[in-house]
Amino acid sequence: MEKRLNVFEKGQSALKSLFGAGGYLKKSPVETQLQELVDVRVSQINGCAYCLDMHYKEARAKGETEQRLYGLNTWRETPYYSDRERAALEWAEAVTKCDVSDAVYSQAKAQFSDEELIDLTLVITNINTWNRFNIAFPNTPGTYTVGQFG
Repeated sequence: MEKRLNVFEKGQSALKSLFGAGGYLKKSPVETQLQELVDVRVSQINGCAYCLDMHYKEARAKGETEQRLYGLNTWRETPYYSDRERAALEWAEAVTKCDVSDAVYSQAKAQFSDEELIDLTLVITNINTWNRFNIAFPNTPGTYTVGQFG
């Protein structure tokens, strides 16, 4: 098997916009912990081991519980997510799968302002892009340390 290039070493120019989006989202009114939950859920859907490792660690460092992280695959059946978190997770799944119904949109709009919904969508599309980069150009899961990318 051919060794794949390291996108973090070779793709700095291309990745600048993604890092810029991440910087913008740090100032977003969408809560950081909620962003991490969304990052984990989308990474589960896409099967990105490196991003799962990263965002589990980041979420734990920001105070998220293991129970809530372990339950993300089955969030609909668990009692420990708020209505706002449930709307965000539903929105994340729908946007990731490119299947946003009017019902899902209405549920999201009931929980998020216009600015927040735009920012939440950017969280989702940003992690989807990172997932695809890390699947195409794999990094070793388990090597990420909290705060590694700022």
